[in-house]
Amino acid sequence: MRVFALFMLLLQFSIPLTFAQDRSHARSMVVTKFGIVATSHALASQAGAQILARGGSAVDAAIAANAVLGVTEPMMNGIGGDLFAIYWDAKSGKLYGLNSSGWAPQALTVAHIKAKDASSMPEEGIDTVTVPGAVAGWDALHTRFGKAPWKDIFQAAIFYAQNGYPVPELIHDFWVESAADVSRDPESRRVYLSTGNPPAVGEIFKNVDLSKALRLIAQQGASAYYQGEIAHAILDTEKQLGGTMAADDLAQFKPEWVEPVSTTYRGWTVYELPPNGQGMAALEMLNIMEVTPASAHGPSSVTELHKKIEAMKLAYADLYRYNADPRFAKVPVKGLLSKEYAKERAKLIDPAKANCEVMAGAPPMSDTTYLTAVDRDGNIVSLIQSNYASFGSGITVRGMGFALQNRGALFSLDPASPNVLAPRKRPFHTIIPAFMEKGDQHIGFGIMGGPNQPLAHAQFVSNIVDYGMNIQAALENARFTVSDKRGCNILIESRVKPDVRDKLTALGHQLEVRKEYSATMGRGQAVLHDAGSGVNYGASDARADGSAEPEAPPIAW
Repeated sequence: MRVFALFMLLLQFSIPLTFAQDRSHARSMVVTKFGIVATSHALASQAGAQILARGGSAVDAAIAANAVLGVTEPMMNGIGGDLFAIYWDAKSGKLYGLNSSGWAPQALTVAHIKAKDASSMPEEGIDTVTVPGAVAGWDALHTRFGKAPWKDIFQAAIFYAQNGYPVPELIHDFWVESAADVSRDPESRRVYLSTGNPPAVGEIFKNVDLSKALRLIAQQGASAYYQGEIAHAILDTEKQLGGTMAADDLAQFKPEWVEPVSTTYRGWTVYELPPNGQGMAALEMLNIMEVTPASAHGPSSVTELHKKIEAMKLAYADLYRYNADPRFAKVPVKGLLSKEYAKERAKLIDPAKANCEVMAGAPPMSDTTYLTAVDRDGNIVSLIQSNYASFGSGITVRGMGFALQNRGALFSLDPASPNVLAPRKRPFHTIIPAFMEKGDQHIGFGIMGGPNQPLAHAQFVSNIVDYGMNIQAALENARFTVSDKRGCNILIESRVKPDVRDKLTALGHQLEVRKEYSATMGRGQAVLHDAGSGVNYGASDARADGSAEPEAPPIAW
């Protein structure tokens, strides 16, 4: 009897231990009283955490991390791309939005494109280049919320550009996929394919030209980029390739501080940035999802996935019909985010059948990198920065070591479109940072990947709100995403059970199954600040090479 009693006692204490060791997500959150930086590359996360440890703010850390990412993930982002950010001030509770997406050059017009016998915007090349806004965005953020000396913020990025870094797994894969595109431009080929091939995993890659450009920015500020030596290099490159950008296009560009737009979702408030970004689609999708209760069978059940896929189609139809630069077109944001409008759109969801031809509604009128940082005071930066396509336009600025974005490819040539190309107009933008809060819980988050982003944001929010996941589990949970083929075509991860996929197929969804952790679903990061306890939490997506790195404590060795 004593043996039996001992066995039962051991069994009683072993059951919780067994469940604690058995979980659905791969990584644990980083939990600390100090700051955290979460990015898609460990070296960038570490660089940001080092700035925090030296007394820098969340903004300082985010800029440092972003600068390193431009060196270590050159196809995704860099000083030739654009930037958006949301900043939450812990002391005041105020939220700030920054739109630092560049405008089309004054001479880049529909007539200019059509004179080249084009019927649509090109996907790459010099006529897709709009003014890069990243450096101006850094300057605006640092001027308002920075604490560390500007020149100190760029030292890690300069070091890695000058001395090199070992290329990680996924970045190697992206490099291989982009090799044919980047090889078309002689300067891009010289900088990024110096041996004739993409660098292998673990191979040391250096970009001495980029270290020069970063030093100029560190020493002279943003003016080096928009008026100084870097500006001259950009204009020389444009001239060589028959581009339209002029000195005034660069010198006169300024970022815009904007008011984030928001909706509520089952008691949480979720924030995105207003157009020309696509954040409103994430909020509309959440509004449509909220009309019916979340499925009790979980986020990867047939009912829940079908509802989210159909809600995504409705929100995206509206997005592509109405989104544009609000300085040039009237975008009915208030109507699109109306709860009553969401109820009308939700009525179009057939629980027994997929809709393959979704039309835009009539609302009431009125390759990217994401990172996030929280400092020890609880201030949060949610920042996204991108070249758009891999290596952007495919054109590298002569002698400066960075590729120019191809955001202009997202303009339309249709004069009836709100997104039609026009001088000094900002194109439809895919990159969106996000923020959500309820009570003491404040979360900065984002998930990359072109048109994937709004639907990935909505899935992340639902995982937290509807299913009680922590931020790491919410990032890692199996996702679906939109296909380039549109209609009923959906990409979905293989972790969604085969019987669920079979039932979705029976409803009319045409599924393309990807591997367990597919980067096509986007690579996300998140931080959470608990204002009650003062504790910070960080999460980094297993679909990337990155990490969430904590700030080291102020130890006097």
